[in-house]
Amino acid sequence: MNVGSLALPPQRDHALLAKADITQHEIAALRTPFNLADAHTHQSQSPSQRRIVESLPRLWDAAARQTQYQSEQDFIQAFFRLHGQHRALERHDEIYLVYAASVGMHITATYLQKHGLRVGLIEPCFDNLHDLMQHMQVPMVPLGEHLFADKSQVYQRLLGHADQIDAVFLVDPNNPTGFSLFNPTDLAFREVVRFCVERDKILILDFCFAAFILASGQSRPDVYAILEDSGVRYIAMEDTGKTWPIQDAKCATITTSRCLTADIYPIVTSVLLNVSPFVLKLVTEYVRDSAQDRFASVRELLDENRSLARRQLDGGLLRYRSPMVRTSVAWFEITDPAWTADLLQAHLLDFDVYVLSGKYFYWSNPWKGQRFIRLALARDADVFAAAIDAICTALEEVEA
Repeated sequence: MNVGSLALPPQRDHALLAKADITQHEIAALRTPFNLADAHTHQSQSPSQRRIVESLPRLWDAAARQTQYQSEQDFIQAFFRLHGQHRALERHDEIYLVYAASVGMHITATYLQKHGLRVGLIEPCFDNLHDLMQHMQVPMVPLGEHLFADKSQVYQRLLGHADQIDAVFLVDPNNPTGFSLFNPTDLAFREVVRFCVERDKILILDFCFAAFILASGQSRPDVYAILEDSGVRYIAMEDTGKTWPIQDAKCATITTSRCLTADIYPIVTSVLLNVSPFVLKLVTEYVRDSAQDRFASVRELLDENRSLARRQLDGGLLRYRSPMVRTSVAWFEITDPAWTADLLQAHLLDFDVYVLSGKYFYWSNPWKGQRFIRLALARDADVFAAAIDAICTALEEVEA
């Protein structure tokens, strides 16, 4: 497609433009034939995962027979070993489990609000991080990804914000861009840690997409060893919800430095007693399955869909943005300034395809996000291929 021949975008007063956040779009997208909005896993089971589903009665009985503590520890041991985070397991009794990552974010936001702390939040990032803290009236300052791009400049660039913030909040790998402080080395991350230690800042880490580092064939350093050895005050969250196709049966974790446990634990216990032992048993089986196949069931489908989207859509109105870490989403830049993400989203919806506008990810500057759209990749290959065909048809219509 020749960018110069693109027709002007249609002027729409579309109801979807009025939605307040990404989640409201994702809810609406569940009603569409081609939902490429939410990054939840909607693909079918692999053969080994199907065997897990067939064993559900056994898993139910096993969960009922053992203690809640044992269910928790089985999951914690399997999950953190899979991720190579062995140092965290030295404090396995201080890893807190919650229903979902957003619950962990809410607990973190509650802590920040309670202590009147100001946060430097990475931008772009998934908008519910910003929304949760905004609802809790936590002051926020944007920290653009460019601040972390050059490891030799990270410390100095963060110094420019030192007087404005009490905490640094990062997402790694970042959603939606796939940016990571651990690629190709962990030196940029270590510089962030050094800044937080020397300037007495709390480091808050969202690792909810970290499984995709492993699925991409890379390895994670033992992040908790870096954190614990540095003496930094930290809160780190991990998740299972975006990795395996288990219909939103999931568990997230919160781990903190020892000095913060007395503050965080009462907030955790004010929110919930425990995660379902059956859910823990189920998720643990999926963790072990990926340990066995080295994430093949996750990686192969995402790679196939990503390759198709790039091959069919890159060039013309859309330009594929290559990530540092290949996650479960694809990030495309809109090349024609006449088209905004909102207008393109509305146009694609006329063809039964729901994608996300980039404006929600740029929480301090939504207009900058109007240059991008995000596509979810965790779909069955035939469904995804049909959605890409529909997008191609929609884009052909805007050619002169």
